[in-house]
Amino acid sequence: MTHMSSHRDNVKDVHSTFFGAKISRLRSRQKKILPYLYEYLSCLQIQTQVLIFEIRILPSVIFVIVECNNQFVCSLIMLCLQYSRASTVLSAGGIRQQFSLPENIHLSLASADFMRNINEHLGVLNEDPVDLQFNHSGYLFLASEGVAHIMEENYKTQRCVDAGAKVRLLSASQLKHKFPWINTDGVVLASYGLENEGWLDPWMLLNAFRRKALSMGVIQCHGEVTDFKYSIQVLRNADGEEVTLKSVKSVKVQMPNSLEYQPVECAIVVNAAGAFSGKLTEMLEVGVGYGINEIPLPVEPRKRFVFVVHCPDGPGLDSPFLIDYSGVYFRREGLGGNYICGASPEESKEPDVGDLEVDHQFFEENVWPSLASRVPAFEKLKVCSSWAGFYDYNTFDQNGIIGLHPNIRNMYLATGFSGHGLQHSPAVGRAVAELILNGKYQTLDLSAFSFRRIMKQEPVMERNIV
Repeated sequence: MTHMSSHRDNVKDVHSTFFGAKISRLRSRQKKILPYLYEYLSCLQIQTQVLIFEIRILPSVIFVIVECNNQFVCSLIMLCLQYSRASTVLSAGGIRQQFSLPENIHLSLASADFMRNINEHLGVLNEDPVDLQFNHSGYLFLASEGVAHIMEENYKTQRCVDAGAKVRLLSASQLKHKFPWINTDGVVLASYGLENEGWLDPWMLLNAFRRKALSMGVIQCHGEVTDFKYSIQVLRNADGEEVTLKSVKSVKVQMPNSLEYQPVECAIVVNAAGAFSGKLTEMLEVGVGYGINEIPLPVEPRKRFVFVVHCPDGPGLDSPFLIDYSGVYFRREGLGGNYICGASPEESKEPDVGDLEVDHQFFEENVWPSLASRVPAFEKLKVCSSWAGFYDYNTFDQNGIIGLHPNIRNMYLATGFSGHGLQHSPAVGRAVAELILNGKYQTLDLSAFSFRRIMKQEPVMERNIV
């Protein structure tokens, strides 16, 4: 490539220039600012080296960065104003290893190990131990005759990865023997997770990461990102096409319940804004122009409903997180005969994402009939409550997008997980931190999930999306 026009700030490679003179200047200014930050936040300009846009669990990025290199000063910018609206706390809280891609299986195994030893990682001195309320009842996938061969292929992959996933295939008769409350009509094969699967309290995990990050000096700032200040460099590739590269210099954040805007200078940005991460890149005019410049971040919000039902005669303590081949799922919630359940709608019937209102007719027409058919006891269930949340849905291949954005030289992506972001968050956070600190993956190679697959139009399909 040859240089077409000089950009305003002479931006060079992110791993050299940004960690050179600019970082030294920011650190010097931070020493003067930090003692007064909390008292005078509204009238100060914040400088930070790593800025995280986050509405889920990616405080894990901050935690790993601070743990590995105490020279970094990190800020956590909440795109939505309350944790209560984050996708994480509105999820079903499941964790499973039953995926079709080795990368996703490795992510689940690594995250499960992290959660088993949660207090070694996220314990805070003089604070209560972290209790994720992890239920180890496993996942149970049911397959009809038409998709049983896919389940068998997935099983082989799950068993063949390093430190293979502990999964067992069950015939219909074996399934009925183990779980007598299941109606096995139409079921040809089942896949049951024996270890490292189940569900946890999403709020407890999110709060544990947040508490640990704050205890290590991370600055948390609630607000909504409204604009970016960035520099531009125009290059020409070998084919003579112009390529525009951008580098984020600062972010404008609107403070909650106020007309005030807070500028935040940064050297590195991590876009972990979940369902709204695509909106952030649109502010940088990504997806505008031609060539690689016109490729948007293919992540958008998809609304999902979760229903809490009560059924005193429902499945007991051995009940797993069941995924029916119809797409309907349920799991036990506590010990009082309560269950949570739901299903993903058909592509052509995606609900409006303008609010978080629940469509109760969706339960009546799309969830309850399949539940009652699979578990006859659920014919007498009663809906107790419900809520809606957003998937950060990757419209390209329903898999996470991880790594440096090719057109935004200092923006790392951790988004688009399409429903399995919570369970992969510890391992993904570590992976992004490795990229920032070392310029490459060191623990798990997640290069298959880079943005470049989107540029090349080479989807990496995950067949076990719930």
